[in-house]
Amino acid sequence: MENIVSTIAPPTSKPAGITETLWFNALWFQSTWFCTVLGRDEWLPLAFAMIALHLALVRDVWRELLILSTIASIGIAVDASLSYGDFFQFSNGALVPLWLCCLWLAFATTMTRSLAWLGPHPLWAALAGAVVIPLNYWAGQRLGAVDFPQPLALTLVVMGTTWALLLPVMYRLAARLKEAEPELATA
Repeated sequence: MENIVSTIAPPTSKPAGITETLWFNALWFQSTWFCTVLGRDEWLPLAFAMIALHLALVRDVWRELLILSTIASIGIAVDASLSYGDFFQFSNGALVPLWLCCLWLAFATTMTRSLAWLGPHPLWAALAGAVVIPLNYWAGQRLGAVDFPQPLALTLVVMGTTWALLLPVMYRLAARLKEAEPELATA
């Protein structure tokens, strides 16, 4: 007798596609970064389309949604905390604007693809968190996407310390979610 769960579970037998390649994910993410940071609310439909394209091309949509929502939620929560703590200020007065939420979804895709090489190296991930993430926000600030009400050095140190601690944890979490057995297992 066929297990009912196996008939209603979403198929995951789609072959690994272009989204799994390092070069595609890196280019896709960088394009999404420019779309969200430069276009912000005005280019939000394009950012949504980029996320939809990614989801349409992935092998296991449900697992991908789990990974993206988990990792993006952490990033959004940290950004909301930094915004609430008056380290970030956005032009529309939002705690975390929708374009930044899209950017976090896009960043979450890199953790198991183009930037996955950092995952097994917690010290490298911590260094990347301490340096690269604050530099990305500083670039966003220079492009007018965010203001830093606190002194720049203090803001960069707070971000660097925060992400040096959290980025290795996020990598480990993303890897576990990617490798975990599906909840709806066939028995």
